[in-house]
Amino acid sequence: MEIRHSAVRIWESEAVEAWVLWLIASGLFAAGELASGDLFLLMLAGGALGGVGVALLGGPVVLQLAAFVVVAALLLALVRPLAKRHLSERTPEQLDGVAALVGRTAKVTRAVDGHGGRIRLGADEWTARSQYGGERFPVGATVRILQVDGATAVVGDALELE
Repeated sequence: MEIRHSAVRIWESEAVEAWVLWLIASGLFAAGELASGDLFLLMLAGGALGGVGVALLGGPVVLQLAAFVVVAALLLALVRPLAKRHLSERTPEQLDGVAALVGRTAKVTRAVDGHGGRIRLGADEWTARSQYGGERFPVGATVRILQVDGATAVVGDALELE
């Protein structure tokens, strides 16, 4: 019985202010979101920040809880669907990483053949090889990146895809 009674005293004391507890709750929700990735806990973290705001303004616990519920509900209803749609919808034009390089042109900086060579794409220099073993591109030639194989660009004639 003594343990329960002392636990009540901790929450009733002025040692921990309400806004700090809401801030901790918000951080825990945000940390949980990193594990789930569903954007639900992130919206609850936003609601907890609503509780922080009311607590900082000196509002009673009932208003803090109301702010938490209202802000979290609004975020869940309005922001979460938009954010999920933005994260899940992808168009073919939205290519990531090396896939975005396919189709671009580059300048040969060291002769390229079926065994190797180097090209410059913007400020980057890449190892490259020709698509066909017999193809050879001299220094200064413009080539088109046809695919990326590991860290090597497979290139062909720049006019091939035009």
